[in-house]
Amino acid sequence: MMRLVAILAGASFLGAGPAAADAVADFYKGKQIRFVVRTTVGGDYDQYTRLIARFMGKYIPGHPAMVVVNMPGGGGITAANYMAQVAPRDGTVIGIVSQGLAVDQALGQSPQLKADLKEFNWIANVVHSNQLLVVWHTSPTKTIEDAKNRVTTIGTTGAGSSSVQYPAFYNNVLGTKFKIVFGYPGGQHIDLAMERGEVEGRGTNPYSGWMASKPTWIPEKKIIPLMQAGIEKEPALPDVPLIIDQQVRAEDQPLLRFMANSSAVGRPLGTTPGVPAERVAALRKAFEATIRDPEFIATAKKENMEIRPQSAEVLTQVLMGILNAPQDVRDRMKVALQPRDEHTQEIKVDKK
Repeated sequence: MMRLVAILAGASFLGAGPAAADAVADFYKGKQIRFVVRTTVGGDYDQYTRLIARFMGKYIPGHPAMVVVNMPGGGGITAANYMAQVAPRDGTVIGIVSQGLAVDQALGQSPQLKADLKEFNWIANVVHSNQLLVVWHTSPTKTIEDAKNRVTTIGTTGAGSSSVQYPAFYNNVLGTKFKIVFGYPGGQHIDLAMERGEVEGRGTNPYSGWMASKPTWIPEKKIIPLMQAGIEKEPALPDVPLIIDQQVRAEDQPLLRFMANSSAVGRPLGTTPGVPAERVAALRKAFEATIRDPEFIATAKKENMEIRPQSAEVLTQVLMGILNAPQDVRDRMKVALQPRDEHTQEIKVDKK
């Protein structure tokens, strides 16, 4: 929690003057804010959303009710498109956008993605944490080198999701032989599939996500992390290789850096395009107050949910760095993140 306070001390959140605050309170009074979740119930996107929704409303002028709405589909594309194209542009819809969509948009990989993340109004990054590719403890694959020598089945959601992009990247750049299995509606479904032996691993999930949803799995070695994508290693995982330390051709180093940077997106919380500036400022200020709330801090700790925030300004810089990457890097990344047909399999999963 001391680290959290230190981070917040250096963060810059916009405020609003008295007149603007009164106008915001008048607008939100008696209204509901729909908090959109890009997954089904149970994953870490859902857990973070429900935790924040419990507290944030009381810090928004006018004290609107917070209603959580699960909107799974397309690896987060359905929710993002809703926020960009359907939702009212007035600050009554917010959501944690899928981490993989910044890369997806930068590379133009999914024609079904109609949202432009450059137009979203970002509130904060709820948590930034290294992305882990893991296998279940019974898998014969124990290291990334093993994954280069045997086919390892990896559960994923759908096109555009980071769960697909990471194993595809490892196949194309590092030479692994992951079999990418599409069709799972959410991370918790992939976790169950690992336990049942349907797949051997999960394409990606942040360290913070694992500690929130399955806090004993890494310490008890039920899952084995093969790779962590980020700029620096997670302190708890000093022996898990870092993506930027992998031995590749010199011309492929910018690709490793692109993937490392993309992991810094974390869990970006935003609202729709077109929201008046004073309401965006109020939402940012309310988020700041929420994560300072002693009861919120205690609840997050009890539920094993790490809160490592970044300000809207820092989050926007990270996103723009990906969305505005040099064209040659984006062109090469398009190929590197594209799953090959021989490496994929689609299954039908009961979504109930």
